[in-house]
Amino acid sequence: MVEFHQVAKRYPGGQIALEGVDLTLGRQEMAFLTGHSGAGKSTLLKLIGLIERPTHGQVIVNGKNLARIGRAGVPRYRQRVGLIFQDYNLLFDRTVFDNVALPLVIRGMRHADIVRRTRAALDTVGLLSHERKRPITLSGGEQQRVGIARAVVGRPHLILADEPTGNLDPALSAEIMRLFARLNQAGTSVLIATHDIALVESLGYRRVALDHGRVAA
Repeated sequence: MVEFHQVAKRYPGGQIALEGVDLTLGRQEMAFLTGHSGAGKSTLLKLIGLIERPTHGQVIVNGKNLARIGRAGVPRYRQRVGLIFQDYNLLFDRTVFDNVALPLVIRGMRHADIVRRTRAALDTVGLLSHERKRPITLSGGEQQRVGIARAVVGRPHLILADEPTGNLDPALSAEIMRLFARLNQAGTSVLIATHDIALVESLGYRRVALDHGRVAA
C-alpha cells in the first residue's frame, strides 16, 4: 500500500525532518510509527497525505508515484486517504452528522447516499445516536471517534492517524486503538503515529521506530 524509497525531507532553514527513509506498509496491514518528539513521524504521514512533498526520494501509494500527482489531482487522491489528527479538527458550529458528512458533500454526492454512508460511519464508531449533537457536548474520546468516522466515511483504502490518543486517558486510548483494529480487520490499511510505546507493544502490531529522521535499526 505504501512504499518509501530513500525519502528525505528538508524544511526551509535547513531542518532535516527525514533522511534516507525506506519503508513499506502492506495492503490491509496495520502498523505504528514511534519515536521521540521531532523524530519525523508527523512529516512522514504528511508526505503520504500529500500535505508535504519530499525533497528527495519516491513515495508510492497504492501503486501511484505521488510525485506524478499535480496540485489539481491532490483532492481526488485524498478522497481515498483518511486523515485523523490529535486535535480532532471538528467544526463546533455544526452537528456530528454534518461533520462526518462534510467530505461527501464536498465530493458532490447525492443526498440519499450521503445520509446512508454518514449514518453507517457513525454506527461503525458507536455514535449513531449522537448524530444531532454538537461536538462540543461530547467527551474527548467521542470527539475523536467523530474524527475517525469522518475519515472513514469516504471508504478510504488507507487511514493515517497522527497521535490520535495523545489527549486521551489510557482506557479511552485502548478503546480508540481497538476501533482502528476493527477497521483494519475490515480491509483498510492503517498507519498510526504515536508516542505510547507501551500501548503499541500490548497490541502486537508491527512498529517502525524513527530516530532523528531515520528508521531505527
